[in-house]
Amino acid sequence: MKVDADECRAALMLIRRTIEEHCPPGVLPSEEAVNSLYGPELIHEAEALAAAIVATIDKMQLRVMMKPPSPSIKQ
Repeated sequence: MKVDADECRAALMLIRRTIEEHCPPGVLPSEEAVNSLYGPELIHEAEALAAAIVATIDKMQLRVMMKPPSPSIKQ
């Protein structure tokens, strides 16, 4: 099964917009930065998106580990 490049581009753009909207700032470089950091191909955009997802998970796990435990409620 061959996937159309335009469909791939549209799917990656949807994922990019979702990451930009819901993930912490700075986890995903701009499209221009991706071209210089990873390369200009669609696979390079996919690599940057995957790295942004992993960075988001790492930040979330760090936040959970650093959060002090809730005090016990005893009556």
